[in-house]
Amino acid sequence: MREMGREREATKVAYTVEQLVAFNRYNPDILPDLENYVNDQVSSQTYSLDANLCLLRLYQFEPDKMSSQIVARILVKALMAMPAPDFSLCLFLIPERVQMEEQFKTLIVLSHYLETGRFRQFWDEAAKSRHIVEAVPGFEQAIQGYAVHVLSLTYQKIPRTVLAEAINIEGLSLDKFLEHQVDNSGWVIEKSQGRGQLIVLPRNEFNDPALKKNSADSIPLEHITRIFPILS
Repeated sequence: MREMGREREATKVAYTVEQLVAFNRYNPDILPDLENYVNDQVSSQTYSLDANLCLLRLYQFEPDKMSSQIVARILVKALMAMPAPDFSLCLFLIPERVQMEEQFKTLIVLSHYLETGRFRQFWDEAAKSRHIVEAVPGFEQAIQGYAVHVLSLTYQKIPRTVLAEAINIEGLSLDKFLEHQVDNSGWVIEKSQGRGQLIVLPRNEFNDPALKKNSADSIPLEHITRIFPILS
């Protein structure tokens, strides 16, 4: 009997999280595995939206088992995935009464600031909530990457001061950041009379109308396909 028990345990361990989600999507028995997987994502700086959505869906059926800490970590990881709509998809599965908790209200505000490109307000608010965002390694770097993404879609040239505010870096740290972008991302640094450095960003169809495609702008198919499993 002991041997059979060990065999079952070995078989259980052999299952990957992806397999658990695929074959036990509505089985509350996998809750502990999915919660552990969220913590694994945090420690290893990896990410699985599907597994996290599955966990949030199971919490809907087992509200007494919901862990606020786990939900907060899921939402922080979703913020780090912007511009993908992951935060909204996750929030859709979180009960309104839970969203009213202070830490979740803060994360919703942070999401709003990012979506509207209000980076100065974002960094100020994030500084007040370090205990939430700094619990997830890589958060600051991910948001800086998103800020650069937004700037590159909007501007062909930006003053150094505008970039510094958007990514919350100044001084020598900003010099190193710019040096890396010049070497790896095609940025060019110009001297602007009386205004310090001016950063020339690579041209693309969004910041340069001449390169704009003829086809109408549309939501990427990968974003649409993520929505269907949530609504089903």
